Amino acid sequence: MNITNCTTEASVAGRAKTITEKMLISMTLVIITTLTMLLNLAVIMAICTTKKLHQPANYLICSLAVTDLLVAVLVMPLSIMYIVMDSWKLGYFICEVWLSVDMTCCTCSILHLCVIALDRYWAITNAVEYARKRTAKRAGLMILTVWTISIFISMPPLFWRSHRQLSPPPSQCTIQHDHVIYTIYSTLGAFYIPLTLILILYYRIYHAAKSLYQKRGSSRHLSNRSTDSQNSFASCKLTQTFCVSDFSTSDPTTEFEKFHTSIRIPPFDNDLDHPGERQQISSTRERKAARILGLILGAFILSWLPFFIKELIVGLSIYTVSSEVADFFTWLGYVNSLINPLLYTSFNEDFKLAFKKLIRCREHT
Repeated sequence: MNITNCTTEASVAGRAKTITEKMLISMTLVIITTLTMLLNLAVIMAICTTKKLHQPANYLICSLAVTDLLVAVLVMPLSIMYIVMDSWKLGYFICEVWLSVDMTCCTCSILHLCVIALDRYWAITNAVEYARKRTAKRAGLMILTVWTISIFISMPPLFWRSHRQLSPPPSQCTIQHDHVIYTIYSTLGAFYIPLTLILILYYRIYHAAKSLYQKRGSSRHLSNRSTDSQNSFASCKLTQTFCVSDFSTSDPTTEFEKFHTSIRIPPFDNDLDHPGERQQISSTRERKAARILGLILGAFILSWLPFFIKELIVGLSIYTVSSEVADFFTWLGYVNSLINPLLYTSFNEDFKLAFKKLIRCREHT
């Protein structure tokens, strides 16, 4: 998201890069871009070709992958060219389009993480009622809302920028922070408000999951009531919980919902399940849930927080940064589009099987 007004025109140029530096930078950024494309394409193809993944929760994951793919295809390559060449060579119109697409797609990617967290929160705190509402239509409406908000956040600068033909063409392609109100509006809408909401939602998800683990640890397994597995499954459904066979969503938080994983164990085995053992299992799952949430939140915050702190201090004229620092923070944010497909699918067995299937098909072609 290249919306930084760096110091002055002279300092933006800074020290000219050597050929070796340019090669190393370009190779590194090309690798990041290529991996981002491939991983997000793999997620999209896995969802499109695997019927078991055709679920509303996964449509949000697919939409996130499409958005991150757009970042890799439409934004990153021009950014590489701009960084390596140290100046903008494509003219005013392409610059305007690139900046607008950059801001829209990056904002949309961040907001997708917000709605995914919201979807998970509803799924774990109001399971039965939300299961009826969790439809493809609802997922589509959430995706449409995310794109609409992203456009409203990123488009305003188009209305006050000068559209006169510049002669000579501009050598820099950045949005100048001439409007302090817009700087505050855009950073709040694109990052700080979503970040706050994500932190609150995942905090509540973790505590809801912890409560479920504790309830499971202090009660008998449902299969004690019947040795018949089908009756046990029905009983699990009636108690508004998620069963093992329901774990086909792509949520890492499904790990939180596995408090009926021994539903098919015979009663005499459950009698050997002492409270201390159940408590140990519960604590292990709590720690695993905490690690998963730590990865999700940590990757998001480390990727985008430096960029948006820089945007505020530069936009409010508190401090200025060099173009190298600005580019580093921008690409740190772009890397989030590489991390997302890994984090949001790695904890799901259905996705792992779908990826293996794609790899086998690729090998046979």
